[in-house]
Amino acid sequence: MGRITKLIGILLVSSLSSSFSYGDDLMTILQLALENDPTLRQAEANYRANRENVIQSRSSFLPSFGLGAGTSRLTSGPTDSVYVNIPDPVSGNIVRTRVQDDHSFSPGVNNHNWGVSLTQSLVNVSSWYGFQSAKASDRAAAVNLAAQEQDLIMRVSAAYFDVLRALDTLETNVQEEEAALRSLDQTRQREEVGLVAITDVYDSQAAYDLARNTTILQQDLLQSRYEALEAITGQPHPEISVLREDFPIVDVDGNLNSWEDQADSNSLAIAAAEFNLDASRKTLKARKSDHLPTLDFQGLFGHVVTAPITSQGIQIGGGASDRSQLALNLSIPIYSGGAVSSRRRAAEYGVIAAQESLELTKRQLTQNIRNAYRRVNTDVLVIAQRQQSITSAQSALDATELGAEVGTRNIVEVLRARENLYRALRQYADARYNYVLDSLLLKQVSGTLSPQDIIELNEWLDQ
Repeated sequence: MGRITKLIGILLVSSLSSSFSYGDDLMTILQLALENDPTLRQAEANYRANRENVIQSRSSFLPSFGLGAGTSRLTSGPTDSVYVNIPDPVSGNIVRTRVQDDHSFSPGVNNHNWGVSLTQSLVNVSSWYGFQSAKASDRAAAVNLAAQEQDLIMRVSAAYFDVLRALDTLETNVQEEEAALRSLDQTRQREEVGLVAITDVYDSQAAYDLARNTTILQQDLLQSRYEALEAITGQPHPEISVLREDFPIVDVDGNLNSWEDQADSNSLAIAAAEFNLDASRKTLKARKSDHLPTLDFQGLFGHVVTAPITSQGIQIGGGASDRSQLALNLSIPIYSGGAVSSRRRAAEYGVIAAQESLELTKRQLTQNIRNAYRRVNTDVLVIAQRQQSITSAQSALDATELGAEVGTRNIVEVLRARENLYRALRQYADARYNYVLDSLLLKQVSGTLSPQDIIELNEWLDQ
């Protein structure tokens, strides 16, 4: 796990020691996500796999030791047996006699050997810069993993508050449905005694049907939000803590310039792009060094045992022998079909691409930090306006209902006023959750998002 994961674990233990939560709050769910989220675990595995490149690059400077052994058996002979005609000295008859047997695996010569070798690179500039490039790439990968951990914080927070958003919306829709049903019952009663026309009943029925349909759709959406949260942690969360009504809605602390300075200093995206640029430059140096001489030291020791060869009853050769060798091998590349020059040009283009990627990252960071800063401050103004709109919509509904009772307003105006009120309630809840997520996004873009932010936010959830 990365530093953010470890820090969250420490903070979680300390928070649990001071308070015990019976529900699934944001901090608990985040800890589960850090342990079970497939996206983060995949990123960790890829990081560890890529980190092996550093070890592989370093290996070119370390001694290479090898051990070899072998054994063989040699047999030889004619394909067919050799016969000659020899007269019998007693009878004088010609006798066909075999004087040489055909090939057989039984008689043969056994040889065996073993040896050890040691190779040490003494001078290899290209491999050295390749090792430096691998280390820079590893640092970039570590920064990207930290960015993945921050991204998990945002994904968990977004999924968590999307559930709360859906819960609030469903609650408001249920209230609207209940109000529409009461209005329908009242309108039917008034129509039965002749106080209103049947068209008012139809309008009330249509409003109730629409509210009921919206509730059904919202129930399905809420279930989808729960499942999205479960997909991150691997566990269901049927009950989660809700955001308190007194959660503070305040402007961003500090001016835009200070946030831009923080982003320049702490942005993980810029840090990763800078490390990638450094890796590309080291790779270019490695490719420029491909034409330089390399010097290696090599040591060998071998032991060989050969069996003697018997020919016409006489043993020839055979015995044991040892061989050792110490050598310095100098290699000077001269021409390899243009591959060295081509790899150098490719590395030069790689540096250009990394430079442009860094510049693009900086420009995007400036744009993102400004947009995030403005969104949070805009959310503050929007929430205040939403609160006022609720008050205004409630007053308008009360006046319209009173006017309908005395006959100066009709049912359509009442239904429209009620729809405005519940729309204002939904928009107010939606604006609060936008503010929470936009505040976290601002810290993520600036590179300052930490588990402590989740701890502090978690304190504003009803346990």
